[in-house]
Amino acid sequence: MQNTTFHKYHGTGNDFVIVDNRDGAFDANDTLFVKYICHRRFGVGADGFMLLEKSKKHTFSMRYYNSDGNESTMCGNGGRCIVAFAHKLGLVPTGELFEFEAIDGLHEAGYDPEHIRLKMIDVSGIEEMAGGYFLNTGSPHFVSYTEDLDAVDVFTLGRSSVTIRCLEKVGVM
Repeated sequence: MQNTTFHKYHGTGNDFVIVDNRDGAFDANDTLFVKYICHRRFGVGADGFMLLEKSKKHTFSMRYYNSDGNESTMCGNGGRCIVAFAHKLGLVPTGELFEFEAIDGLHEAGYDPEHIRLKMIDVSGIEEMAGGYFLNTGSPHFVSYTEDLDAVDVFTLGRSSVTIRCLEKVGVM
């Protein structure tokens, strides 16, 4: 088990554990530890885990992990949280735009006390499939419309074969 200093942030209902790993001390391949830290009963509890790391060309690099311990694609709410964390560390000034890198490429961001701006990658296409639409914003999304959200079992739908086909499409699975 690693001895790690971490920070907990939340953005629009998602919560994240963030580690300043600019010194490379955290073992980024320890997916069991990441899964443990994200566990809500036995760990800290989080929707995701992020490492803020050095970048040779940009302000910093973001590595994002899902709560199952596996490294994953960009998370918008997580991206906004890591920008706030980078500001707390003194890496980014207030009110100026900057770039950081993530697994899906570069992202432009800006910090001010009231708002955090984050530009996701451009969506290259929207594909209709299985009663909804697939798009990739750096993280695969399946979007469908309903007149009665309370009648939709979002949890079950999210674990359905539609989600699996979307993830296979972008090579996540």
